[in-house]
Amino acid sequence: MPHLRLETNLPRDQIPKEFPMELLQVFAKTLGKPEELSVVTIVPDQIMGHGTNEEPYGQATLMSIGKLGEEENIIHSKVLSDKIAQLGITPNRLYIKFNDTKSYNVGVGGTTAKTLGY
Repeated sequence: MPHLRLETNLPRDQIPKEFPMELLQVFAKTLGKPEELSVVTIVPDQIMGHGTNEEPYGQATLMSIGKLGEEENIIHSKVLSDKIAQLGITPNRLYIKFNDTKSYNVGVGGTTAKTLGY
């Protein structure tokens, strides 16, 4: 049930069609979660300010049930920043917020992830 949402000031036409699925594969692998349960959302064309210029910028929210923590997040940050850099968003212009969510706070299939055993 992990979800990675990337908001960026990049225009949609600068995000290759295959990039969301490539990012999903990297995302699922770094978390050790199945791809079929993972979701990536890319929100382009955002009006954003960061620092003193308008270079490509991104902010991401990573939600997962487990597999997050002080040491794990360092690895996830590196892996995701390296992949997202392929879009021209340098690691120093990408912020990632990690959200370790309890399984009873994730709805899926008309119930919660906890009732499904996640």
